[in-house]
Amino acid sequence: MAHDAPQATGPSKLVIRNIGLILSGALEKPILDGDTIVAENGKISAIGRFKDVNTEGATTIVDANGTTVAPGLIDSHVHPVAGDWTPRQNQINWIDSYLHGGVTTMISAGEVHMPGRPRDVVGLKAMAVFAQRAFWTLRPGGVKVHAGAPVIECEMVEEDFKEMAANGVKLLGEVGLGGVKDGPTARKMVGWARKYGIQSTIHTGGPSIPGSGLIDKDVVLEADTDVVGHINGGHTALPDDQIRCICEGCKRGLELVHNGNERSALFTLRTAREMGDLHRVILGTDAPAGSGVQPLGILRMVSMLSSLGDLPAEIAFCLATGNTARMRQLDCGLIEVGRSADFVIMDKAQHSPGKNILESVQLGDLPGIGMTIIDGIVRTQRSRNTPPAGKVPEVVTK
Repeated sequence: MAHDAPQATGPSKLVIRNIGLILSGALEKPILDGDTIVAENGKISAIGRFKDVNTEGATTIVDANGTTVAPGLIDSHVHPVAGDWTPRQNQINWIDSYLHGGVTTMISAGEVHMPGRPRDVVGLKAMAVFAQRAFWTLRPGGVKVHAGAPVIECEMVEEDFKEMAANGVKLLGEVGLGGVKDGPTARKMVGWARKYGIQSTIHTGGPSIPGSGLIDKDVVLEADTDVVGHINGGHTALPDDQIRCICEGCKRGLELVHNGNERSALFTLRTAREMGDLHRVILGTDAPAGSGVQPLGILRMVSMLSSLGDLPAEIAFCLATGNTARMRQLDCGLIEVGRSADFVIMDKAQHSPGKNILESVQLGDLPGIGMTIIDGIVRTQRSRNTPPAGKVPEVVTK
């Protein structure tokens, strides 16, 4: 079972040189000019040409060998339980497997698969605080898991949200997975959560687990959560007219998930694009779930949206990085000075017909991952899950 990854014990300086392509994660400028990135003590300190940046005193040097560096991928919708184990599929090391799929940060949409999950107010608050503390202390493989997302119940009052926020809870689990399924009650509680700095997500579409139910456009729009969770269904999506109504009726995040309806995901993407609202689209897997665990789920979403949604690959990667970081108020997900030094280094898969990684992804192929880095520390090298990359980076000194 993957346990807490080592952290830097002293001053550190990472230099990634000989980069072939830098994907920024930002829609407004998805490709950056440069061949070198420097990170000091886990934060990006310089981006540019090797000759123009200070690389002296590096404690780790990575030769990218002409490959692509992108921000570490963010999964906006996971359901963790206890460490790197999920009872949903009785699988261990699932988070570490996601790391091998380029995911360096995860956002909990509720620890709903916890055996015997408490439904009373005292119990659900206690579990939320426990999960928040446990996953920030334990980082499997180094992955940052933002957890502690309680599923709200009708008996809760404003003071409960104030108490949870004071104890570090920053997320709500999917509204609709507990007793709160109507618009007025959801809106009231979402308002309390927002008042105390807690971000909210709503279940959208048909029921997914026992106790959940249909959440349609009327409930979604009235609840006014910060993120419209799996708008393409988890698994069962709403009709197209309802999806369009949600897209047009609010300005909140539109989350597309791997464990949803692919056709509805493409419809949502087209709708958001027509509206000039691509910045609202973020990606998740909604796993572990009945479909299992998808270590390459975020990469597969990027590839699908690019190839079938006719979205330039460099833009598709933004939906899995910078869009989510900005919406979720994270310090990662973008390659810019001051951000966390979380990267995935990749190249087109061997024998892909694409001339380069961007063309390869837009043709529907997955890239090969050669390295992941979190907080400026190399966490994995050649991925055990992706197809082998045409070129791979290497650590040349430490």
